[in-house]
Amino acid sequence: MKKLTVIALGSLFVAPVAAEEIDRTLDAAADGSVNISNISGSVTVEGWDRNEVRVTGELGRNVEELIFERDGDTVMIKVKVPRKGGRGIESDLHVSVPEGSSIDVGTVSADIEVSRVFGEQKLNAVSGDIDAATDSADVSVGTVSGDVEIKGGGKDAETRGTTVSGDVVFENVAGEVTGESVSGDVTIAGGAFDRVALSAVNGDIAFGAQLRAGGKLTGETVNGEIELQFEGGVSGRFDVDTFNGDINNCFGPKPERTSKYTPGKKLDFQEGDGDTRISVSTMNGDITICQ
Repeated sequence: MKKLTVIALGSLFVAPVAAEEIDRTLDAAADGSVNISNISGSVTVEGWDRNEVRVTGELGRNVEELIFERDGDTVMIKVKVPRKGGRGIESDLHVSVPEGSSIDVGTVSADIEVSRVFGEQKLNAVSGDIDAATDSADVSVGTVSGDVEIKGGGKDAETRGTTVSGDVVFENVAGEVTGESVSGDVTIAGGAFDRVALSAVNGDIAFGAQLRAGGKLTGETVNGEIELQFEGGVSGRFDVDTFNGDINNCFGPKPERTSKYTPGKKLDFQEGDGDTRISVSTMNGDITICQ
């Protein structure tokens, strides 16, 4: 009779490395700079009344390390990942910074959200939505694939929001604003402005705010409508045209055909003393002007 030999083997299953919970703090300048880099996941930045930078959240299981260090008045936060990237690098960071900080945030595939930060903001992503709240400092926000939303405190600043694929929305910002989208809508809701520049390729443009005396507004889209709603009225020189679309003017003269052979319309007129300049055009779409 043959003997049956049984060999007990150790488990061949190797449990995956778990994601790492983090909670680290550094002293920081009240009005210093905070630079944040995260490849994948999310970044949430919130201002607070302490002269400290605190990072909490979760690092992906394959992240090499979290670099968190201070050099003078600059604090750097960087999620270091393997050179080849891969799975398991998604990291979610919640960063608390002094309210007066200036921040520079860069991601590849991660959403960015900022609130209660009163210094300058530079926020950039390749693929991700960006939602920023600001007060009176300059803000520059850009993403390739994602929506951009910037909420202001009604104080003057230079504000810029751009995306290739997504919508751009400005709410209660003021001063000077630039909004651009290739495939998406560009909208301004509230605020008072000296300079406004809005453009889209495939998307609508909407302006519902105040254009100050001596101000300038330009808007251009290829395939989309343009709607201008001037809060508090407007006194300015208008240059409006479409290649294939109507012009609806709630005040002033009616538009004229640019040619008997094309459906385009054109409208040039002055309202009041003409101290502002409004120039808008679209290739395919209607334009509406009201106050």
